[in-house]
Amino acid sequence: MSDASNYYEMILDHLTARINLTEEEQQRFCDALTLRRLLPKQYLLQQGDICRHESYVCKGFLRSFYVDDQGDEHTLHFAMEDWWITDLRSLIRQEAATRNIVAMEPVTVLQIEKHKRDELLKEIPVLERFWRILNENACAAQDERILDNIAITGAERYARLLKKYPSIDQRMPLKHIASYLGITPVFLSQIRKKQLKN
Repeated sequence: MSDASNYYEMILDHLTARINLTEEEQQRFCDALTLRRLLPKQYLLQQGDICRHESYVCKGFLRSFYVDDQGDEHTLHFAMEDWWITDLRSLIRQEAATRNIVAMEPVTVLQIEKHKRDELLKEIPVLERFWRILNENACAAQDERILDNIAITGAERYARLLKKYPSIDQRMPLKHIASYLGITPVFLSQIRKKQLKN
């Protein structure tokens, strides 16, 4: 079996774990997808462009970040295997993206264009449920992150991140992890030193 067919099988497993689709509907869904590969440091989306896809990560790791007027980067999200990534506001409203999405390592994604997704939602109503589940989970995770930023210390946020994603510090540089957690790289370095002593 080729890599490509493995990736299509992977996304179908992801879908059918959440909703029931007939074989014909599964095929229709797969026909709407495009396989894309990125090299490390290659952009999936650039700030200011209009986002036209939702991307399902088959392989690799991506980082989403915002560049402010001073040129400083602020890490917003990351995505690894079996996750979706996009700029939802840009995709829905078809307006300029507020973030960059870049590959941190070799990446393979399956993409669906907005107009194809809209067609599928009309043709296969159960897909509405799938995207609702995805968006509800994303909203809940975002809420949790906002609360964590208010309620717990940077050290606790880092410990929680490592517990949830043990490989994250091998896949994303510490300066980007610090940015994601809302702390300075120096402070994160101090947290890590303390952890090593304990």
